[in-house]
Amino acid sequence: MQAELASCVVVADNAGEVATVAGLDIAYDKRGEEVVASAVVLRRGDLEVLDQAVVRGRSEFPYVPGLLAFRELPMLLRAVEALSVTPDLFVCDGYGLAHPRRFGLACHLGVVLDMPAIGVAKNPPHVAVAAPGSRRGDWSPIHGGEETIGCALRTREEVKPVYVSVGHRCTLDTARELVLELAPRYRLPEPIRAADRLGRRRLATAE
Repeated sequence: MQAELASCVVVADNAGEVATVAGLDIAYDKRGEEVVASAVVLRRGDLEVLDQAVVRGRSEFPYVPGLLAFRELPMLLRAVEALSVTPDLFVCDGYGLAHPRRFGLACHLGVVLDMPAIGVAKNPPHVAVAAPGSRRGDWSPIHGGEETIGCALRTREEVKPVYVSVGHRCTLDTARELVLELAPRYRLPEPIRAADRLGRRRLATAE
């Protein structure tokens, strides 16, 4: 299914103006099977939170490397549906094209919604990646065979990079520039940080 759907991914900047960005995140209850999915919409200019949604449930799909989208996407779509503001672009905590079958979570979400999406992962992908320079904005390509499928991007000086890849309806250049813009102070872009905080708070209040 991933190999078939990968042909639907559009690598092109056809999103129009991106004024609002939604960060998506999944949090797992380590003591049980509960899952919390969070979506937070920020205004691009000043990173003000415009809308947010969080849903709880259970994942019916087991953890299988390379198939994370099948485990997380249903809950994330519920969170997206609960939003009252439709964002112009989604930033997912995970991979896009930097995936063994070129169809990570950001691709799957983008294709299902037919919306622009970017993958931003905390850990390096399944292939070797050269470290970028130490300065903010330095980056190095992620190669999959002869393809460039993403990049390691330094968002803070002397801090570990993040791993950026196209999800759908954007280019890697645009994804890299946008992620850097959305991470003015911390390693991770603000939409993902906001979604992560929201999910953790919901888990904590349920304890």
